[in-house]
Parts: sequence; C-alpha cells; structure tokens
Amino acid sequence: MTVLEKKLTPRQAQRREAVINAAMELALEGGYEAVQMREVSTRAEVALGTVYRYFSSKDQLLVGVLNEWVLELQRRVDVRPLRGDTPAERVHDVLRRALIALDRSPMLTEALVTALTSVSAADPDAIAETQVVYENMQRLVAAAMGDEGPPEREAIIRIIGSVWMAALIARTRGWAQPTEMRNDLEAALQLLLPHKNNNRRSK
Repeated sequence: MTVLEKKLTPRQAQRREAVINAAMELALEGGYEAVQMREVSTRAEVALGTVYRYFSSKDQLLVGVLNEWVLELQRRVDVRPLRGDTPAERVHDVLRRALIALDRSPMLTEALVTALTSVSAADPDAIAETQVVYENMQRLVAAAMGDEGPPEREAIIRIIGSVWMAALIARTRGWAQPTEMRNDLEAALQLLLPHKNNNRRSK
C-alpha cells in the first residue's frame, strides 16, 4: 500500500478504485494505447483532475492496475489454497496460476508490461508504485513458501520475483516464446528450491 492509499478516506478510496477499474477495462479492450487519462475519467465517472490526483501519469496508473492484479491473485489464492507439499510445489502453483491469468488477457498483459518498462526516474510516484508491485509479488511468493525454506529464504524470494518479472517482460516483448517463460521459471525453481525427492537422488 502506498502512502497516498493510507491517507485516503473511504470515499476517496472508492474513487481511486473506480479509476483503476476503468483503466483495467480500457487496457483489456485495447491495450496500452487505449488507456488515455481523459477516457479513464469518463469511464470512471470522475473529473480528470481526480484521476491526476491519484496518479500523476498513465504509467503510474497502469502500474497501479498491475498492483491490483497481484492483490487479486492473492485473494484468489486465499479462497483456493495452493497445491503442493513443498515450498517449490506451492510456488510453482502460484506462478502457474499467474501465467494462466495473463494468457487469458493478452491486451491487458501488454499494457501492464509496457507501463512497467516505461516508468521513468523522473516520475517518483510511478517509481514508488512499481516498488509496491515488487513487494506484493514477493509477499505472494513468501506466502506460497510458508515458513519452510533454506537460510537464504529471503534472497530466494527476491530472486524468484525478479526472474518472474524478467521472463514476463521478455515474453511480452517477443524476446521469448510463451513456453520459454514457463521453462525458465521451472528451471529457476529447481535450482533455488529443489524438490525433496531430487535431494534424495543427489545423495
């Protein structure tokens, strides 16, 4: 949660949510280019100034949408617990669910990744929003791992989150095929969180 969100009244939080939902709908329909701030204000039924009050730029807004997407994934996990007896199996399951959700909304995925990679250091609000996304992604992985894991647990969580984001960008940009993203994630998990049966075979 950003500093701005913590200071919002219930009515302001409702308006901010309406802005995010409007941007998500537009991105689903037409990708990155379809998300225009004036169109967002019309769709959300709020003044254009209200949109800019909560989001200083289009990229910050779309990164906010990405953050909401990650939080929604967490809510779904809470309703339908992850499968697996080991940290590796549960992390694999949550990443698998994320991939399935992204596959279902290619235009939205393209918009979110474009915004994420377009954030400029000159836009501190967008940078802060991006940091929140990374932190929430790491929490998702940490929750999947549970209290188990090696001493390097925190570093592993950060690396898995970074690999996931890098693979997603490469796939969306056309640098890698969809199967490569899946394979890279599986390889990373095998290296960082080997299954117990793999450990037995190596002894």
